[in-house]
Amino acid sequence: MKIRHPWLVAIAAWFIAQVIRTWMRTIRFRYAPSGPDYEPANLRDGERYIYAFWHEHILVPASRYARPDIWVLISKHADGQMISSACRQLGFQTVAGSSTRGGSEAVRGMVSLGKVAHLAITPDGPRGPRREMQQGAAFLASKTGLPVVPFGVACSCAHRFGSWDRFMLPWPFSRVVLVTGQAIVVPENLDREGLEAWRQTLETELETANRMAEGILEGKITAENHGRRAA
Repeated sequence: MKIRHPWLVAIAAWFIAQVIRTWMRTIRFRYAPSGPDYEPANLRDGERYIYAFWHEHILVPASRYARPDIWVLISKHADGQMISSACRQLGFQTVAGSSTRGGSEAVRGMVSLGKVAHLAITPDGPRGPRREMQQGAAFLASKTGLPVVPFGVACSCAHRFGSWDRFMLPWPFSRVVLVTGQAIVVPENLDREGLEAWRQTLETELETANRMAEGILEGKITAENHGRRAA
């Protein structure tokens, strides 16, 4: 049964946020920048970025790095309302919209917010296909001038839901590796072909960040000098 009443959504989201906070405190995190440090916890004044991570991984940054100066684009569908409310309880700010329901208006709102805040986007959302980036991230970066930071995630032991994105829920006491790739500046005033070319570039870099996280987790990439354990 879907919860639709606003008060019930708010109560359920508050409860979910408390469970997530407690649950995620058991996780052992390692942050591993592949270049400069773009970890949201260490941002310097005056810096602004667009963080891009796959929809299946939204729980990790939402619980780990939620802060009021990061705005996240969340779908308007019923499940999105619950996710949006839970993200706000955790500390993010949210903008409602998607590529199919109010997405254009929401992206325009994100462009305005990019002048004063960090942005976050799940570029394969709200309904996939899984790990196939839509043009929203490239468009947003082109319009705001903000660099896109690919945000890769890997987990040693997680439950995968049967949703389109195979949503990831790390098991308690599992290990999670977080990797930020190089910040990517997308040129302004791109035409359709230009947006598609940069969409492909961003998709490739995000997948590279995820493969790097998986490699560090599996010991295939040496991490002694590559990453540090998150506090």
